[in-house]
Amino acid sequence: MATTPSVSENLLAKYETVIGLEVHVQLLTESKIFCSCSTRFGDPPNTNVCPVCLGLPGALPVLNRKAVEFATLAAMALQCRINEVSIFARKNYFYPDLPKGYQISQYDKPLAEFGFIEIDVNENQAGSNKKIGITRLHLEEDAGKSLHEGFADSAHKTAIDLNRTGVPLAEIVSEPDMRSPEEAYEYLTRLKEIILYTGVSDCNMEEGSLRCDANISVRPRGQIEFGTKTEIKNVNSFRFIKQALEYEIERHVEILEGGGRITQETRLYNSHEGKTYGMRSKEQAHDYRYFPEPDLLPLVVDEKWQAAIRASLPELPEARRRRMIKEHGITAGDAHTLTLTRALADQFESAARAAKNPKRVANLVQSELLGRLKAQSLELDQSPISMAGVTLSADLVESGAISSKMLKDLYDLSFERKQDFPAVYEAEGRPEQSRDTSALEKLADELIAANPKQVEQYRAGKKTMIGFFVGQVMKASKGQANPQLVNDVLTKKLEG
Repeated sequence: MATTPSVSENLLAKYETVIGLEVHVQLLTESKIFCSCSTRFGDPPNTNVCPVCLGLPGALPVLNRKAVEFATLAAMALQCRINEVSIFARKNYFYPDLPKGYQISQYDKPLAEFGFIEIDVNENQAGSNKKIGITRLHLEEDAGKSLHEGFADSAHKTAIDLNRTGVPLAEIVSEPDMRSPEEAYEYLTRLKEIILYTGVSDCNMEEGSLRCDANISVRPRGQIEFGTKTEIKNVNSFRFIKQALEYEIERHVEILEGGGRITQETRLYNSHEGKTYGMRSKEQAHDYRYFPEPDLLPLVVDEKWQAAIRASLPELPEARRRRMIKEHGITAGDAHTLTLTRALADQFESAARAAKNPKRVANLVQSELLGRLKAQSLELDQSPISMAGVTLSADLVESGAISSKMLKDLYDLSFERKQDFPAVYEAEGRPEQSRDTSALEKLADELIAANPKQVEQYRAGKKTMIGFFVGQVMKASKGQANPQLVNDVLTKKLEG
């Protein structure tokens, strides 16, 4: 929880928050954007470098075609307009991990513009969706990395690793349309989800594949002009971004209420303290002295190339959820859970189409499979039970061949033995629920005789007592009895 200044709710209510986000997404290419060096994460420092990465005289950049295609695909998924012609520019600034003294980026003519992401600002209220505008998506190269620990003399010196220099990035800049940290969190969640569906990035924040800078200001409610903004940089989780924004809102309000002025600056968030700290004054565009990159021609993504890229655009999460609800008869909650990743959605739909009852498959995936995977810290592709196994188990329950209790036991055995459901089902002798009515009637008679008080309550009108008797029969039969048959037998006996 963020440690924020002490500002009352009444004071906060006087102000409106304005938030815009700049997200850097590393594109999942094998080589860098302007050279053939590897983008592999975790290699020894300064081993994936060449004269182009190092900015040596005479080394000329050559644009990576795959990086362009990935960035264009991401832009299409974000509903952006693709500019047929875009221009690379030099963004000039001096920093130890930027060997050229400039970063190749795009400025006034980006790859794509005017997109949006639709977020749900109140999941409990119908029609509460809100569009967050995307100003632009442009291509640029990453800088290197300054290392402050993990080597000799790290207490006194900073080391530089240039492996990351030249890694291809898509920078996605939102409009200042968000009005709360919660909206910013929702926007980032949707953005990551969409990018993952396209497959252009793994969005791994721990490895720096997705990084976010947040711009925030406050203004008195009703005021049209924006307040002075601050930028929060290098926050490594969505949760921390939300906390940092919460802290900054209260800090801004506290300063303004005290008669002070907000300084436009870049700040860093300390997640251990729950506070932001000033880093440097915020640069303006003119500080970077942008000018067109003289070593690169204009980038032309013509209609033919755009059409070829668009052909690889997958069905995106929201559209897929709407279709799955209609096609498989599942709830909105089911659809949301089952489309969290493209792999999960693909596998669920494969099972749902093969099963007798897609809804039952949805229930089993969520209640039995995903729960066990989470408990054992396993990913979906590590599951001992395949989706074909889920389909078989769903069909067995649907037909009444096995009970829910039997299914749980068989799933437990599958995870213990690390075997798929069909193999365990066969190894256990294809167990089935008992349909022996005479045996059930005998059990029912014994229970009714042994529980006169509960019988009296049932016959006095407390029909929910049937659950007690069903539970006792199921327990006595060790889960082998058919619950519906048990219910029918008991109802007949108790009503008689």
